[in-house]
Amino acid sequence: MFMLKSCTSRDHDNLELIQLPAGSLYLVRPGDVKGARECIYKDALATIRRTSTPHHYQLVITRAIPGGSEQLLDGEDTNEELSFLIDEALQFHSSTYDGAPTFVWRDYNGGVEDRMQFVVDAGKVNAVTRSIFEVTYLQCAWERKTGRSHEEATDEDLERLKFTGDAPGGSEGDAPAAPAETPADAAPPSTHTLAPRSSRPAAPTESLQSITGASEPRIVLTATADLYLYDQASGLFMRQEKGVQAKVAEAGRFLYWMVVDGASAPWLSQAVDSRMNMNFSLENLSAVWNYYDAERRVFSWLLRFGEKSAYLAFQEHFSHLMWETLNEEPWGKASAVDQQYVEQAYEQDVSMTAADPPADDEPPARRSLLSPRHTAALSSDEESADEVEAELDPMDEDDDAPADDDAPEPTAGQPAGDGEVNSQLAVGYKFDRSFVVRGDKIGVFKHTDDDRLEFATSINRVCTPGGKKFAPSRAMLHEQDSAMVLMDPSNRHSLYRMDLEYGKVVEEWKVHEDVPVNNILPNTKTAQMTADKTLIGTSRNGIFRIDPRLDGTKLVDSQFKLYTSKNDFSAAATDEHGRLAVASNKGDLRLFDKIGKNAKTALPALGDPILGVDVSADGRWVVATCRTYLLLIDTLIGDGRYAGALGFDRAFPADARPLPRRLQLRPHHVAYMESEVHFTPAHFNVGAGGETSIVTSTGNYVVSWSFNAVKKGNPYAYVLKRYQGTVVRDEYTYGSDQSIVVAFENDVQLAHRAQLHKPTRASLAPPSAPRTSGARATRRATQA
Repeated sequence: MFMLKSCTSRDHDNLELIQLPAGSLYLVRPGDVKGARECIYKDALATIRRTSTPHHYQLVITRAIPGGSEQLLDGEDTNEELSFLIDEALQFHSSTYDGAPTFVWRDYNGGVEDRMQFVVDAGKVNAVTRSIFEVTYLQCAWERKTGRSHEEATDEDLERLKFTGDAPGGSEGDAPAAPAETPADAAPPSTHTLAPRSSRPAAPTESLQSITGASEPRIVLTATADLYLYDQASGLFMRQEKGVQAKVAEAGRFLYWMVVDGASAPWLSQAVDSRMNMNFSLENLSAVWNYYDAERRVFSWLLRFGEKSAYLAFQEHFSHLMWETLNEEPWGKASAVDQQYVEQAYEQDVSMTAADPPADDEPPARRSLLSPRHTAALSSDEESADEVEAELDPMDEDDDAPADDDAPEPTAGQPAGDGEVNSQLAVGYKFDRSFVVRGDKIGVFKHTDDDRLEFATSINRVCTPGGKKFAPSRAMLHEQDSAMVLMDPSNRHSLYRMDLEYGKVVEEWKVHEDVPVNNILPNTKTAQMTADKTLIGTSRNGIFRIDPRLDGTKLVDSQFKLYTSKNDFSAAATDEHGRLAVASNKGDLRLFDKIGKNAKTALPALGDPILGVDVSADGRWVVATCRTYLLLIDTLIGDGRYAGALGFDRAFPADARPLPRRLQLRPHHVAYMESEVHFTPAHFNVGAGGETSIVTSTGNYVVSWSFNAVKKGNPYAYVLKRYQGTVVRDEYTYGSDQSIVVAFENDVQLAHRAQLHKPTRASLAPPSAPRTSGARATRRATQA
C-alpha cells in the first residue's frame, strides 16, 4: 500500500518524517563466538529523519530512558543514538522474531553477515503505522538512488527496492518478510475482500457509447484525478491509478452516467444519483462516494485532484448535474439565488456560527491532514475513546470500541411471530412512558429509576368507536400524555382520540369532508406538556388547525390555508412559540410565523424528498431529513433591515439566504455497514438545557451528531452504535441529551448516547463477520 505518508511534502523545518515509538534494538552476529544476538537498547524508538543534504535520509534508533540519563546504571553504555544512512544497500526489510513484528537491516560497522534488528512493540505500534514506516523508508531509498522526489516514483519502482534475498538476523520461527500491504497481524481475507483489480467482482464498466446508445455520447463533465479505493483491512484509501479520467455523459433526459476510465480500461461506471452519498472536501481536494456492486456490496471510491481549481470545477458542475437529476429541470431555470443556495449545500467543513472557544467537555474540531502534496495516517487508537474526529482517519485493527451488540428480544406482549413489526414511536413528555405501535396493538413501556425501559402493558385491538379495527399510521401524544391521537390510513378525513387511562379509542374527530389529513403535529414543540386541546394538520397542499371542541367538522376555517401549487407537503414541526416549518417531497422548506398566512421564507429544494423535519425550541435551527443526508439550516437573518430576526418572522434578503449544511456519513464508514443509507426522521434532544445533539438511524445503526461541533464547522462529528435489529424509529426522552428510545422491528430499548462510539471497525462492522482485507500489491494508499 504504497505512499501512506509523504516524505518531502512536509515542512522542511520538521526533520522527523515518521517514528515507531516503542521497540527494542538487537545486534545479530550469526558467526560470532560471543553469541548470536545482543540487546543494544532494551527500550528504543525508530525514526526516519531528514538530513541537510537533499534526497538523503537517516534511519535513527534512539534509546528511550525513563526518567532521563540519571537512571543509567553504573557501567551502562551512555551512547543514546545510532544512525544509518538510508540506501538500497542497507537491505532493510520487515520480518518477525518469535512472532513479534521486526525490521532488519545490515550493520555497516560490523561483519558482512551482521544485522541490526528492531523488534517492534506490537501492543503500542499498530500494523498500519508499521506499514507506513516501511513504505516511507522505501521512498527515501528511492530518492537517494535517483536524486528525484519520491512523488515521481511508480509503485513498480518502490517494489523493486524491496529486499527479497535471504539474510541472517532472524531466529527459528522467523517468517519471510511480509510486504507492506500485508502486515503480519492483518486479518485474513473474507468473502467481502476489497481485492486487487484482477480478482474483484467485475463492475458494470460499460463504455459510455453502450450506456447512452450514442456513437458519440454528449460528455457534460470531464476531470483528471488520482483514483483511490478504500481498504477495510488497513483503514486507508489505496491508490489504484494516477491520472484517471472521470467522465459524466448524458444518458437520457436529466439522466447522467459517470465512468472512471483508466489508461487501459474503465475502473467503474454508475448512475449519478443521491445513493452515491457523494462527499466533497475542499481541505483534501477530494470527492468520495459509495458504489454498490451486483451483489449489493458497498465500496468507497475517492477522486483526489491535484489543483484547487480542478476540484472546485468538478464539485460545482457535479452539484448542478445532481440537482438536474433530482429536480428534472435544467440548471439554468433555477434563479441565481437558488443556485447559490444549492451550491453552498455541497460545501463542507464550514462554520455555521461565529467561532467560540470549545466547551470544557468538547474537543476542538480537528482538520484533515490530507492536502494535494501531504498525506498522513493516524491510527484511531491514538485518540480519546469518545473524541469525535473531524477527519476521515484510518481505523486501527485494535480499536477498543466494544462490540457489544444488544440482541433484541421480541417486544413483551407483542410476539415477533404475529406477522407485524413495530412501525411508530411516541415518547412521553409529561410522564415517563413510551408507546410503540405494532399493527393494531400498542405496547406501553415505562422508564425505570435505573434508566431502563420496562414493559408495562399492551393495548390490543385498536379500533374505532364503531368497532372497526385499524393499524395506526400516526400516533401523537396529547393533553399532558393523557390521550393519544391516532390516524387510520383507510380514513384520511378523521382522527381518533384514545384515552390512555382506559386504553381505548373514545372519540372520532371528523376533520373535513374535502380535506384529507396526511400528518398531525402539536401546536408548539412542548404542547404535550399542557392541556392544549388543539393541534395542527397538513394535507398535500394545505395547512390547518384542528379544534376537537368544535361542533361538526373540527377544521378551523379561519386558520386554513390551501396552496394552489402542488406543494406535496411531507413533514412539519413547530418551535416553542408555535412557528411552523413545513417540508415537502420535492425537497423545499417553508417557514411560517402563523397558520393561515403565506410563508415568510421559502427555501429551494436540493431535489431529494424530505422525510422528516424538526425545529429547535427557540426556532433558530431546523434539521430536515433526506434519505442519505440531514440538512441543517440556521434561520437567523444576519444582514439587512431585519438582521437578528428569524426566517420564521421575516423574509431573508434575496442575497442573504441561510447557509445550508449537509450532514452525511462518510462513504468509507458506509462500506462497513454493507447497506445503503436510509435515515429515519432526525430529532434534536428536547429540554430546558437546550439542544446539544441530533439523533437519527439507518439500518442497524443509531447515529448522533454533536450539535455544537457541527455548528463550528465539523459535519462529521457523529458517534454511532450497531444493533442486531433494524431500527424503525428513535427519539430522545424529554429533558435528556443522553437517553434515546429506540424502536426496532421486534424490540424496544433505551440507548445511551455515552455508549455510542466514534466510527471504527469495532463499532461499525458486525462482530461475527471477519474483517475484510483490502487492495494489495501495487496499490498506493492515503488518508482522506
